[in-house]
Amino acid sequence: MSLELPTNNHTAANDLPLLRDLASKVGTPFWVYDAAQLRRQIDAVRELTDAPGLQARFAMKACPATRVLQEIRNAGIWIDAVSGNEALRAIRAGFDTGSQPPIILYTADVFRDNGLKVLLENSLMPNVGSPGMVRDLASSGYNGPIALRINPGFGHGHVNACDTGGPSSKHGIWFTHAAEAAREAEKAGLRVAMLHSHVGSGPKIDELLENLDQLAREFAEILPDFPDVDAVSLGGGIPHDYRAGTDFDLAPLGRLLKLSRERLCNAAGREIRVEIEPGRFFVASTAILVTSITDVKFTETNTKGPGAKFAMVDAGFVDLLRPAMYGSFHRITLPGRSIDEPREPVVVAGPLCESGDVFTRDSSELLAPRSLPKPNPGDLLVLHDAGAYGYAMSSNYNSIGRAPQVMLETDGAARLISRRETVDDLLRIETDEKL
Repeated sequence: MSLELPTNNHTAANDLPLLRDLASKVGTPFWVYDAAQLRRQIDAVRELTDAPGLQARFAMKACPATRVLQEIRNAGIWIDAVSGNEALRAIRAGFDTGSQPPIILYTADVFRDNGLKVLLENSLMPNVGSPGMVRDLASSGYNGPIALRINPGFGHGHVNACDTGGPSSKHGIWFTHAAEAAREAEKAGLRVAMLHSHVGSGPKIDELLENLDQLAREFAEILPDFPDVDAVSLGGGIPHDYRAGTDFDLAPLGRLLKLSRERLCNAAGREIRVEIEPGRFFVASTAILVTSITDVKFTETNTKGPGAKFAMVDAGFVDLLRPAMYGSFHRITLPGRSIDEPREPVVVAGPLCESGDVFTRDSSELLAPRSLPKPNPGDLLVLHDAGAYGYAMSSNYNSIGRAPQVMLETDGAARLISRRETVDDLLRIETDEKL
């Protein structure tokens, strides 16, 4: 059972008067982003890549909010988009298209919906993850540069369920098939300008450093076979400590990036741009999900297992899916409560008619109560470090509208950056149109 302490860089996380004021204006649940914390995370990545030949991209699938994208753009960070609509969102947020090198990279496992159309109309560079995508590009009339996404045979994300590399991962072209895919691209008139891989962050920084070093060495071995390549992407992933909420020392990563670029330039005999593309690190700590406790109820011990105290809240996995999907851990606090108060084991559960709608489960999907002050109906409850894959993965299941997003600006002003969805929003796309 985890002891929950109200420690966080987020300005509002323990500011009960501010959160109550926001709740009175937008209702609960709602998201609160901290612009100052977002800028701190951006600055940390900029410092990592503050050397010739290094460039960072934002894997925008982590958080595609326009207000966040604008901060990313202003800092000179480029974009990795994984769908046509993501690319369009980046363009509408002010990112340039048609530039060389490309500011927007389009990385996908399959072209779907408007993907190819957006790619062609905006001169984006595709990051190709299968031989079939090479054929799709050739038949579409695309004749620009491409990146090859390679599965190097190893790697995983923040939990083992996030399988980013290896025999069971669907991402990328298996490393022994890369040369064949490059030949197919050449036949189609497509120049391979970048080699890309994403081995995942792993749960700890040491594992990330090991993986990136191994990846850079493997790319150095094959670079001589790709004479047109001028960039190598080592992918995304800088771990975030969801349990302690503390920062990792990134200095070793900065040194590794510089060393990797030197190794890759030497192997190729020319200048090679080295890229990284974190998503989670930029935004995880920048947002909290604020919800209301609506009731407290109990179950009793019987032959099936021990009883539990349930704090019922109005946020569910329609808002924050990660705990239900991965068994992911998010710190939970009751803002304004003293760390000296007596604590008790509490299960935090949401409003959906789904047994998985519980925020306090472990990776085996078993209940994992948290040590919290006594919860009372009407209390606000905060789920921390929810900016990455939080709102971005929220849904309209049960016809529930997505919760509003609020940005706390650096001057202290609070701005509504997306409103709560209504049933009219949900029904607007329904039709009875004859085809």
